[in-house]
Amino acid sequence: MAVSPLQDPPLDTAPNARVVITKVFVRGLKVEAEVGVYSHERGKTQPLVIDVELDVAAAGARHLGDTLNYETIRNDARALAASGHIELVEVFAERLAELCLADPRVTRARVRVEKPMALAPDAEAAGVEITAVRA
Repeated sequence: MAVSPLQDPPLDTAPNARVVITKVFVRGLKVEAEVGVYSHERGKTQPLVIDVELDVAAAGARHLGDTLNYETIRNDARALAASGHIELVEVFAERLAELCLADPRVTRARVRVEKPMALAPDAEAAGVEITAVRA
């Protein structure tokens, strides 16, 4: 059976292959947020760079509704950044992971949050990476 390169291959072309988990990711998402414990960090925003990787139970996805739309990750990160001052990037990362895990198809969320200005000019960035797993 010939398959046009413009068509999705039929699902039965690899009968022994089975997708169990799909990784959905967003890398290098830039948001402005009020984050920090120091007095000079209060009342103003600073850039954050966010990476998110999700394990999603989405086998056989052929349409957007079959999987998790990565725009949701962007929108959740922006909403969290706009929600007000957060003292620690750890808290920001944990809250974003919780938002991602709100979708029942997500089984694991890895969230990395970098503060590029934290140690400037001595370091490119500082931050945290957390992994949250559905209990």
